[in-house]
Amino acid sequence: MDSIRSGVYGSLFRPDNFIFGQSGAGNNWAKGHYTEGAELVDSIMECVRKEAEGCDMLQGFQATHSMGGGTGSGMGTLLVSKIKEEYPDRIISTYSVIPSPKVSDTVVEPYNATLSIHQLVENADQCYALDNEALYDICFKTLKLANPTYSDLNHLIANAITGTTCSLRFPGQLNCDLRKLAVNMVPFPRLHFFLVGFAPLTAFSSQGFRVLTVPELTQQAFDAKNMMCAADPRHGRYLTCAMMFRGAMSSEEVDNEMLQMVNKHSSYFVEWIPNNLKASICDIPPKGLKMSSVFIGNSTAIQEAWKRVADQFTVMFRRKAFLHWYTGEGMDEMEFTEAESNLNDLVSEYQQYQDATADEEDISGDFDDEAYGEE
Repeated sequence: MDSIRSGVYGSLFRPDNFIFGQSGAGNNWAKGHYTEGAELVDSIMECVRKEAEGCDMLQGFQATHSMGGGTGSGMGTLLVSKIKEEYPDRIISTYSVIPSPKVSDTVVEPYNATLSIHQLVENADQCYALDNEALYDICFKTLKLANPTYSDLNHLIANAITGTTCSLRFPGQLNCDLRKLAVNMVPFPRLHFFLVGFAPLTAFSSQGFRVLTVPELTQQAFDAKNMMCAADPRHGRYLTCAMMFRGAMSSEEVDNEMLQMVNKHSSYFVEWIPNNLKASICDIPPKGLKMSSVFIGNSTAIQEAWKRVADQFTVMFRRKAFLHWYTGEGMDEMEFTEAESNLNDLVSEYQQYQDATADEEDISGDFDDEAYGEE
């Protein structure tokens, strides 16, 4: 906190908006959600209330957190559920770092992530899934960085965030705010986890002035190698997608490019949502670039990431390994079982919609019973 305050961006924040406790959550979701985090959450909500009251028109909230640790996952989801309670009609959008198998910080990540997803499925309106493995891969393979630092990874995440929020900050030809995005991207309330791609990918150190064309930007942003989550969109199908272009370009060119994309790769889009690729243009490009684009996709392939987490969870939970750290903070084993079945439901829901075709009879009846059977 102090290093942020004394750094370049310290003056952006109000000094009394820095909130922290004396101890961390120790990679323990229960500590972040029930004990340590619960002590802090009232003062955070007080801060949120102050900021919200200062708004002319409150659209919603954006949270950035990781799912693998204790504070980001436990306290992050606690905060999301508190905000949902307080402002039920506002959009809550999260940028969530999903744990990935190659870059694992802690052993209990699968527990923390599963418990977090259990909360986010219910309380968030849109979640952008990011993970370190995919970010490292982009750094190694695309940007050819020998040893990427945290600032390189954060630079990629920053690109994703600026791209997805530029329409809130600048006027554009086709504006899409948080709610418009949610309405067009989320076909079923539980399936609100998005893959993000950014183009052109440049290293933080070498922001080149290479002029790109709209087809190039589209091609690159759609590329599986560009996805910031270790789930391959080629293994699933897109329910919905959005492309956000920034810079001076004609909307006709953008529309043609989108049409071509859908026609060329029709097998990657579900046929029971026609015209499920939407585009928006913002006139102001990011600093140092003439044009850029961000891709947001609601793909059924994200179930790969959830399956990974679920499998690792099951392996440990079967033996009740590490469980005493959580029950010691007042959690019940039942909560783990519920979170696990919720995650498995989510995976099978994605699979169901991936296999669905346009000509099935009364499809809605089948889905709802299974998905909400336990409840």
